[in-house]
Amino acid sequence: MTLASPVKLLIAASGTGGHLFPAIATAEQLPNYRIEWLGVPDRLETDLVPDLYPLHTVRLGGFQGGMGLGSLRLLFQVVKATFQVRRLLKQGQFQGVFTTGGYIAAPAILAARSLGLPAILHESNALPGKVTRWLSPWCSLVALGFEAATTHLPKAQSIVVGTPVRSQFLNVTPDLGDLSIPAAAPLIVVVGGSQGAVAVNQLVRSAAPAWLEAGAWVIHQTGASDPEADTFNHPHYIHRPFFGQMAGLFSRASLVISRAGAGTLTELAFTHAPSILIPYPFAAEDHQSYNAAAFAAANAAVVSRQADLTVEHLQDKVLALINDPQRLKEMAEAAASLAIPGSAAQLAELMQKTIAASVP
Repeated sequence: MTLASPVKLLIAASGTGGHLFPAIATAEQLPNYRIEWLGVPDRLETDLVPDLYPLHTVRLGGFQGGMGLGSLRLLFQVVKATFQVRRLLKQGQFQGVFTTGGYIAAPAILAARSLGLPAILHESNALPGKVTRWLSPWCSLVALGFEAATTHLPKAQSIVVGTPVRSQFLNVTPDLGDLSIPAAAPLIVVVGGSQGAVAVNQLVRSAAPAWLEAGAWVIHQTGASDPEADTFNHPHYIHRPFFGQMAGLFSRASLVISRAGAGTLTELAFTHAPSILIPYPFAAEDHQSYNAAAFAAANAAVVSRQADLTVEHLQDKVLALINDPQRLKEMAEAAASLAIPGSAAQLAELMQKTIAASVP
């Protein structure tokens, strides 16, 4: 492959929107690259990626739990996947690997480095995942979403760039699409992340009557796996499994109730949205609590642990906030201060420099 040929890049990103959307946003900043994708069968990438880039898959589980037969099985999967990815990189004449972490990053990084190819890693969480902590010293470049993550990666060559966001979150306007909501009405937007949050949904449906009685409207993205999604109805309560224009909804929202995935928090920052964050309690190493703590420390969000949250607590907390416009304004300004503009472009530029430096 000559220097005049397009750089061929393998992107390894899998599982959730928190891994996929930043990777897609970065890929959009590399129009001159030939990009292919590495994922896992039956995950979100099989729906999102094939229309954008060629998709390759390897079978791989997560790094949860302690030692045991499951760990041995996982180790075998990682070794097998690494050889598969190594073969893919070699036969496809790829010149580098970019990954947004998670378990798919392990075989991608190991395979790339075994061939002498640069491996670029982006870690969006305030507490880096296990794979990031283990393999970041092997990477050519580690880009971070939170400054707090640097304390966990003392040996890594890292730089804070923020987390890339989907293009719809740039130059946002409060476009609600087909939703007709009075301009003066307080709007509460509820979202549980790319896979929904059934426990949060149940709390919200029980607390919503008090908010609606107070004059608020509620937009509720329930996700596709909530069996009780249709059990509550009201003219000012609108629920769907998914909404296409989340950027417009966040921008219009008086208050957002959300999980605390790094991607969602970045979107809240770009849309200047005050929020109540309920970290997913079963996230690996409770990393969402670390993300939420960074927003709470900046006064951009109020944090409630799911185990401590009752219907009455959530009901009262929301009412207190929507009846305090000055507090919401201060939270919105604080959220905006956490946005890092140009993250995807900066990451893409760093990636191009790193890969170019590796070309003989």
